[in-house]
Amino acid sequence: MTTETVASQRTIIRSTIIVVIGFTLARLISLVQTILIADVFGVGAQWDRFVAANQLPETIVLIIGGVTLTTALMPLFSGLLARNENAAAWRLASNVLNTVFVASCVVSALAFIAAPWLVARVVAPGFSTDSIAETVGLMRLLLLATLIFSISGSTMGLLQSHNRFLAPALAPVMYDVGILFGAGFLVQPFGVYGIAYGTLIGAVLHFAIQIPWLTQVGARWTPGFGWNDPTVRRVFWLMLPRILDVGIFTFTFTMAINFASRLGDGAVSAWSWGWRLMQIPQTLIGSAMAVVIFPTLAALSELDDVDGKRKAMVGALKFILIGTIPSAIGLLLVGRPALSLLEGGAFDAAATNLVYVALRGFALGIVIHSILEIAARSFFADKDTLTPLLITSGGAIINLTFALVFSGILTGNPSLAGVEAITWGNTLGVTFEVILLLFILRRRWGGIQENELARTTVKTLAASLVMGLAIVIFDTLWQSAGLAGQGRLMTIVQISAQVLLGAAVFVGAAWLLRLDELRTMLLRLFRRPVVAEVTA
Repeated sequence: MTTETVASQRTIIRSTIIVVIGFTLARLISLVQTILIADVFGVGAQWDRFVAANQLPETIVLIIGGVTLTTALMPLFSGLLARNENAAAWRLASNVLNTVFVASCVVSALAFIAAPWLVARVVAPGFSTDSIAETVGLMRLLLLATLIFSISGSTMGLLQSHNRFLAPALAPVMYDVGILFGAGFLVQPFGVYGIAYGTLIGAVLHFAIQIPWLTQVGARWTPGFGWNDPTVRRVFWLMLPRILDVGIFTFTFTMAINFASRLGDGAVSAWSWGWRLMQIPQTLIGSAMAVVIFPTLAALSELDDVDGKRKAMVGALKFILIGTIPSAIGLLLVGRPALSLLEGGAFDAAATNLVYVALRGFALGIVIHSILEIAARSFFADKDTLTPLLITSGGAIINLTFALVFSGILTGNPSLAGVEAITWGNTLGVTFEVILLLFILRRRWGGIQENELARTTVKTLAASLVMGLAIVIFDTLWQSAGLAGQGRLMTIVQISAQVLLGAAVFVGAAWLLRLDELRTMLLRLFRRPVVAEVTA
């Protein structure tokens, strides 16, 4: 067993920092995109069309490649690496990726042909005839990117199996650079199609940035499919429940757009903006930790080290709780002034209010979705993709039922306010999944140090509430001084001051409450190792 296979806690923290930095760069670029796009399209019909058009291509990437394939391939790929069978590992990867690429070509071609029916009957039945026609054109263009992502998303996982996180962290940055180019230079001549062209450029850059690192770790591509290889077949058996799992998860998103399309112009865009803003802290904290911890969980599972898995998962969850709870509270308190930065052009005060309504329902999702990333990957590391599938089905039922009942669609009284019900449906459904997954892990692993997790949660929540009170007091003083609404620059100053004050107060309150995990994380990050933490 090598240090590349099972990383130390110090290495995990440092790798997480690398991923967070990469994701932060991507989000900063995405923020510039958001401002440019909001200025041109706001929450109007054209952006509704792009959001709807992008749903199916994203679904294909998720189901056939990307996360779905990675969670099925990585445990077996990591197992071969752990046994120093590098040639067999890359032969397995080649066979699987070749199959996935061909499957992506077939599915994308079928979706290209069926696009008019899919948009009019499945994705956005509430759209007008003109909106449907443009959505079809956008969807067909975006389907080309799925062919690249079917491979590029999976090669990220192969690099992560070698504990190489820099290139996978930079890949989303390059993708966002492509979209930013489209938003900045292609929108004027091509309209909303300019964003689609930028997406294609970003997909190419996403894969290109990984090539030097793939060469460095000794990646070897071979032709063929290897369908007679039992290990290849096992990957696809593991992948099948994940396909259905992600398919159900994506179906709920498609239905959310379906429901929102019935609430009036701007509802789909508001739902999309709310999700996009929630994803910023969720990606920087939850996704970053999940990306780093998964190869370690997979390697520990291969060694049948239950105690090691438990410690790794609980450590990841503590990191997530400390990061996401204050982020959720902060987003609720700072979200409205932050959204006002987008005002100008097509994005007006009414758009700010509508998106904030959606954002309120997604705020708790920062915590819940981040925990789900770790809990689900704990099952995937154990090569169990069936249990998460069954639980996702239950979460989807809760999600759609709540959204349908409380959005006003079922009663025949739809309105833009129904967007909040759709977002809360998503959060409640995922909450159900998290509770059940952790309950099953507790039984399988003989406990998950639930008392420690509870203490971390209570202390973090207390420190976050103190932080929230400080932000509210600051906001009250800011308002009384007449500084609110004085332009974009003053709003940036206000938000920056609130964020810095909130962070300082949170750290101070956490210190007084003896939230030792913060101190431990810093020590493990900066201390010099005295003895080896991983044996060969």
